Amino acid sequence: MPSRKFADGEVVMGRWPGSVLYYEVQVTSYDDVAHLYTVKYKDGTELALKESDIRSQSSFKPRKSQSSSSSPSRRSNTRSRSRSRSPGRPARGRRRSASQSREHKDDKKKTVQETALALPVLVLFKPSENNTKRYNGEPESTEKNDTSCIILEQKLKPDLEIKRVLEQYSLRPRKDDRKKEEIYSEKKTFVAVKPVEKVPTKTKDLEFGGRIGTFILILFLPATVLYLLSMCKQDDPSLLNFPPLPALESLWEWRVFGIFLLWFFLQAAFHLLPIGKVVEGLPLSNGRKLQYRINGFYAFILTAAAIGVLLYFQFELHYLYDHFVQFAVSAAAFALALSIYLYIRSLKAPEEELAPGGNSGYFIYDFFTGHELNPRIGSFDLKFFCELRPGLLGWVVINLAMLLAEMKIHNLSVPSLSMILVNSFQFLYVVDALWYEEAVLTTMDITHDGFGFMLAFGDLVWVPFVYSLQAFYLVGHPTTITWPVAAAITVLNCVGYYIFRSANSQKNNFRRNPADPKLANLKFIPTATGKGLLVTGWWGFVRHPNYLGDIIMALAWSLPCGFNHILPYFYVIYFICLLVHREARDEHHCKQKYGLAWERYCQRVPYRIFPYIY
Repeated sequence: MPSRKFADGEVVMGRWPGSVLYYEVQVTSYDDVAHLYTVKYKDGTELALKESDIRSQSSFKPRKSQSSSSSPSRRSNTRSRSRSRSPGRPARGRRRSASQSREHKDDKKKTVQETALALPVLVLFKPSENNTKRYNGEPESTEKNDTSCIILEQKLKPDLEIKRVLEQYSLRPRKDDRKKEEIYSEKKTFVAVKPVEKVPTKTKDLEFGGRIGTFILILFLPATVLYLLSMCKQDDPSLLNFPPLPALESLWEWRVFGIFLLWFFLQAAFHLLPIGKVVEGLPLSNGRKLQYRINGFYAFILTAAAIGVLLYFQFELHYLYDHFVQFAVSAAAFALALSIYLYIRSLKAPEEELAPGGNSGYFIYDFFTGHELNPRIGSFDLKFFCELRPGLLGWVVINLAMLLAEMKIHNLSVPSLSMILVNSFQFLYVVDALWYEEAVLTTMDITHDGFGFMLAFGDLVWVPFVYSLQAFYLVGHPTTITWPVAAAITVLNCVGYYIFRSANSQKNNFRRNPADPKLANLKFIPTATGKGLLVTGWWGFVRHPNYLGDIIMALAWSLPCGFNHILPYFYVIYFICLLVHREARDEHHCKQKYGLAWERYCQRVPYRIFPYIY
C-alpha cells in the first residue's frame, strides 16, 4: 500500500466531508489499516479523512497579482481601449497599419492576463459547533457570531486561463507563443512525480492470542466438537463424566466422506445455477466491487425437493444420526484440506486482495484467520458460498434426521413437542438467513475477515454439528414439556427473532437509502466517512441489538431440552462468548473507522448488548 504523505503534527488543509470546502487542520495520527488520517480542526473537532481529501497549505497560498501594481485607472483605460478596438466592430477612419494591429493584439493579450489574474476568491467558513449538519456532514448554516473566515485565492493557472479567454474572443496566440506552450507542456511531462512503490501493510493487532492462541485453537476446536458429540451419546452427559476416547478406526469411513463430498458439490452446483439476481458487494480497498449471485433461497427449495425425493424412495435419513461423529470428522478433514489450499493460493494473490486482518506475516496466524480476503475460482466466491450454503442448509437436514431418528428409536408416531420446537425455531432462523442473503455482504466475515481455517471450519463443521446439538441431545435424552411451557418458550423465541430481524432490517435499509421517507423518524450522528450512526430505534437502545436478539433465540432453542444437564446450554454459553468477542472487535474497528463520531455514539448509547447490564 502507498506510504503516508502527511506527517503527524503537520498543518494542512482538510476537506469538510460532503462539501468542497477546505479548512486548516492538524494531522494527529494515521491508521495504516484503514488508510485514514485523524485530523483536528481549530475548534477541536476531530475527524478521520482520506488522503485524497487533504491538501498541503502551499496549494492554497495566493499568488501576487500583477494587476495589484497597476492602478484602477490604468486597467479601466486599457479595457476601454480594447473595447474600442474590438475586432467585431467596424473600423473607423483610415485603415490600420500592420504594426498598429500587432499593438492592438498585444494590448488585448495584456488585458486577458490582467483579467485572468483578477479571478474571484474562495471564501471558506470556519467550522463551528453551532453549525447544523446534514447527513453528509456539510454545514447548513452559520451563526452571526461565527463571522471569522478564511479567504483564500483560488490556485491560479494563468496559461490555461489565457488560453480559455483567447478562445472565447476567437483570438489565436502567435507562433512563438505556441512554441512556448509546447515547451511548457513538455517540461510538465518530464517533471511528473514518480509514483511511490506500494509497501505491504502488515496486520499489527493480532487477535485470538496471536500465534500461540491460533495454534491452540486449530487443535482445540476439532477436539471440542468431538467431545460434545461423544457426550451426547452417553447415558449421563454430565460435564464430570468424561467420555472414553473412541478408537481411531471408528472415526472414519470412506462412504461417509463420499456422501459429504456429494453434499458439498451438490450445493455448489445449485449456487452456480443462473437463477436469482446479481448484486454488487461493498467497495474493496482498490475501489472495485465484486458481484455476487443471490440464489440461496432457491437452493433451499431445490434441496428440500431432493430430500423429499429421498424420503419418497424410503432412504434412511437417520443414517446421519448413526454416523454423526463420522460425518463431523469428514467435514473437519475437508475443512482442513480446503484451508491448506486457500493459504497456498493466497501466497500468489496481489497485495490489494489480501485480508486486512490476516496479513501478519506469521504462517500459523494467517492460516487460521485467512490470508486472502475474497478467494475466487472464476466467478465462484468460495467464502460467500461456504458462509450460508453447505453448513447452514446442512444444519436443517441434520435436524430433520434427528427428528426421524427420535421417532424410530422411541417408536413414536409423531415427534416430541421438544423436538418440534427445536426444529421449528432453528428452521425459521435458517430460512431468514437465506431470504435476506444479500445482507451478509455487509458483515465483517465478508468485508474484513479472510477465508482461512477459522471460517472454513466454522462454516462446514461448527455450524451444522454444534448448532444442531439440541436436536442430537433430544434423541438420546427425551424431554417432556407441557403446552403452557411450550407456549412461553415460543413467545420468548418470537421476541428474540423480532429484535434480531427488525434491528437488522433497520440497519440495512438505512445503509441502502438514508433518505427513505420511511426512515424520517430516525436520528443519527454524521461521520467523516459519509455514513451515519443511528441513535434512535433499536440502535439507540443498545449498540448491538441484533446480538441481543441472537442470545434470546439461543436460549429459546435450549429450553425445550430441560434442566437435567448443562450440555444443551453449551450453545448459549458459547454464543454469549462469541458475541462478546465480536462486539469487542466491532468496537475497535468502529473506533478506528469513525473516530470522534463513534465516541459521541458511545456516550449517547452506553449499553453494548444487554440494557442496563453490559
